[in-house]
Amino acid sequence: MSTTSSHSALERALHRLAFATRRAQLGLADLEARMFGKELRATTMGAPVFITALPRAGTTMLLEVLAGCPEFATQTYRDMPFVLCPMLWRKFSRRARRQGVAQERAHGDGIVISPDSPEAFEEVLWLTFFGKHYGTHTITPWRDCRKAEFLESFAAHRRKVVALRAREEPRANRYLAKNNQNIARIGALLDAVPEAMVLVPFRAPLQQAASLLPQHLHFSALHQKDAFAKRYMADLGHFDFGANLRPIDFDGWHGSRAPQAPQHLHFWLDYWLATYRHLLTHPESPRLTFVDFERLATTRQVTALADRLGIADTAMLAQSAERLRPLPLRPVATAGLPISLLSALQETLAALQQRALR
Repeated sequence: MSTTSSHSALERALHRLAFATRRAQLGLADLEARMFGKELRATTMGAPVFITALPRAGTTMLLEVLAGCPEFATQTYRDMPFVLCPMLWRKFSRRARRQGVAQERAHGDGIVISPDSPEAFEEVLWLTFFGKHYGTHTITPWRDCRKAEFLESFAAHRRKVVALRAREEPRANRYLAKNNQNIARIGALLDAVPEAMVLVPFRAPLQQAASLLPQHLHFSALHQKDAFAKRYMADLGHFDFGANLRPIDFDGWHGSRAPQAPQHLHFWLDYWLATYRHLLTHPESPRLTFVDFERLATTRQVTALADRLGIADTAMLAQSAERLRPLPLRPVATAGLPISLLSALQETLAALQQRALR
């Protein structure tokens, strides 16, 4: 997501039109499936990979590394705003194709993106079919997602993304997406897509929480001064930070927590603990892989990752992994934090490291 000031008046109008009703986009998606039926039927599909975590765990860097492998297909920022009908939108927007001008994304974290940068917009589908999970203040985790219309739409969406990529790279046959909110539905996702693989990166809790807090403050200020920025993120299902913040209420942690507001580090440490404790309850499986991001970024050893995901071009993955870098370490004041909380964080981190890819 770029800085919203870069969106022209026309782009903002198109966004409002596209998201006036998500169901209308689904209708266009059905039309799209008929228009490109022959191409879609000829598209070969491999095992998809979903990257998900509590934000600020290195998910974007991991996405970019994997997207550098020819077998993977992702959506890009060019799919905005008609994200549920990417083939149709690509056809009609071709004449107005923007040049790939790179700029820092709205997070202000030094990550530079362009219209061709990988991104995922599949959360729009979850919003459309499972609106009741998105409460006023929190998001309720999924137990299952057995809705025939959703499963059909989700499968069709993945196929369209792969078909678009295969036009340029014939080896592309695997859908790749980074969607942080998939942590709320990992079990349901693995059941719904039996061939899928899920990667869950993590960082040391004090560092990850110390990165989450300033992002929340940054987006809170942005949303206060730019109503379109707030709407843009909400329409796409980005409830990670700012005025749109809706934490995922794992195991009822949000309702039972101490009264710490998200303007405090304590809140984000509580959230980290609830999240990764819950994720560790998922049974061990070769389809669910925890990734110690700092270790991966420091060593850039991707052999085990290639083996786990069945990546064919390991040389290309190793080359793409050269862009990995350790995230900046922040000074974190722990005075005033409960000893019991710090101990629980350390125990959970140790459990994650024990289960992490080596």
